Amino acid sequence: MPAPFLFFDLRTTDVEAARAFYTGLFGWTVTDVPAGPSTVPMLTDGAGPWGGFTELAPDDARRPQWVPYVPVDDLGAATAKARGLGAAVVRERVEIPEGAMAVLTDPAGAAFVLWEGA
Repeated sequence: MPAPFLFFDLRTTDVEAARAFYTGLFGWTVTDVPAGPSTVPMLTDGAGPWGGFTELAPDDARRPQWVPYVPVDDLGAATAKARGLGAAVVRERVEIPEGAMAVLTDPAGAAFVLWEGA
């Protein structure tokens, strides 16, 4: 079985502090990747990005957390199956150039992203 997670997003209230912490603790490499008019700090290795940082808005009630991305072949079917098993959909399907994703929480409230590559 291939690895069940393909990407990890750290949603945090302070991206620069998180960046300093994880690079200092583990020596991880962070690369600022262009994203429209700004850049996004991505955790990278020789194979490319494997994680990134997302700034939580000041009015966002969620606590900082790591959110894993799980690859699926059919985002609609996987979302429906997750709902049937008790998941809640936090954010419905979002299309981006690289594919599509949906943000869910499992029945206990742990967040994860279903990812369908382009």
